[in-house]
Amino acid sequence: MKLYELAPTPSARRVSIFLAEKGIEVPRVNVDIRGGENLSAEFKAKSVNGRIPLLELDDGSYLCESVAICRYLEEIHPSVHSLFGNTPLERAKVEMWQRIIELQGLMVGFQAFRNLSGVYKDRENCVESWGTESRQRVIDFLPSLDQQLSKSPFVAGDEFSIADISAYVFISFIKNLDIEVTDNLPHIKAWFNTMAQRPAIVSLTPKNSGANA
Repeated sequence: MKLYELAPTPSARRVSIFLAEKGIEVPRVNVDIRGGENLSAEFKAKSVNGRIPLLELDDGSYLCESVAICRYLEEIHPSVHSLFGNTPLERAKVEMWQRIIELQGLMVGFQAFRNLSGVYKDRENCVESWGTESRQRVIDFLPSLDQQLSKSPFVAGDEFSIADISAYVFISFIKNLDIEVTDNLPHIKAWFNTMAQRPAIVSLTPKNSGANA
């Protein structure tokens, strides 16, 4: 297998944390998405969505979309505690919170960043007003996540799951929108600091980056 990525990006970080949690080593290939390498005909022939991360399988086929990649890795490297849940109810709750984090958190945050920063204005229309609206939606979502974390130690319940990985990446990302997790979100703050101490995350965190949300 081979993983095509740009390590600092949120989607690539989700897969990297997942791999570290599972103890799986996969060769990496850096893709220059700022330079538009992912838009080349060669890359698009491999990736259905033209994005990273992209997993090349041993048979020469490819998987894109970070959670799909993680699901595949979970299936071929099963463990006693699945990061997608073990019982029907656990799997449903993990899927529920995974989708909530993606649709109300990560995706909205990406829209805010791309439209406000204009980082990809050479290839997409950037609408500042939509970026401002999306940023506010991120802010409005945070109390819901804080409330959930007041009820359980992890996002989807009593066990660490891929929903925590997605939420950790999301909370790490919002600093790019000048959004801070302050004392009015105590449960997110405590959870985030606990997540930052997980060996898998520590192993991927640059020593000078800091961990506090």
